[in-house]
Amino acid sequence: MTAVEVIGELFAGPGARDHLGEPVPIGEHMLQAGALAEAAGAHGALVAAALLHDIGHLLGENAGENAGENAGENAGENAGENAGEDADEDADADEDRHGEAGARWLGQWFSEAVTEPVRLHVPAKRYLCAADAGYFGLLSAESVRTLSLQGGPMSAAEVAAFEALPFCGDAVAVRRWDDQAKDPGLTPPRFAHFAPLLGALVRG
Repeated sequence: MTAVEVIGELFAGPGARDHLGEPVPIGEHMLQAGALAEAAGAHGALVAAALLHDIGHLLGENAGENAGENAGENAGENAGENAGEDADEDADADEDRHGEAGARWLGQWFSEAVTEPVRLHVPAKRYLCAADAGYFGLLSAESVRTLSLQGGPMSAAEVAAFEALPFCGDAVAVRRWDDQAKDPGLTPPRFAHFAPLLGALVRG
């Protein structure tokens, strides 16, 4: 299978139908984000990053070496007793690492112009909460809840370090599209619409 076909299977799979506490399923959310980036005239790699920013949520055991931090091995342990509590803890841990896991997995095919905004979109939320006085009020209830799991607003030193990163601006753009891409009344383009763009970005 090609890289695009592998990614397409994730968008078509059962994980993409999980809402993760938001008004729209995660697959629809990512498609909305990609469409917002496209409508804003973003360059191709940035459209791809917006489209794929939450791919880490869909990977599970497919995340590649260490990407899931032994999630597959741990999934079978204690599956009966306290299963619901364990599932909640796993979901919360995933919130903190899904950007890193997704970027690492995508790195087998794509350049840093795609993977770095994916990796940094969670820190970008922490950054914006510290750097933009009006940003916190734009967050969904679920994004507010997960903010504490992700480290809370950045310190002044963290803000300065983040702003020095080469893909800081792109990560912030992806974060803002991420926050906007939660409209249950919107029907975005299907994955096939973005497939040619992704195919053109895959490294030869």
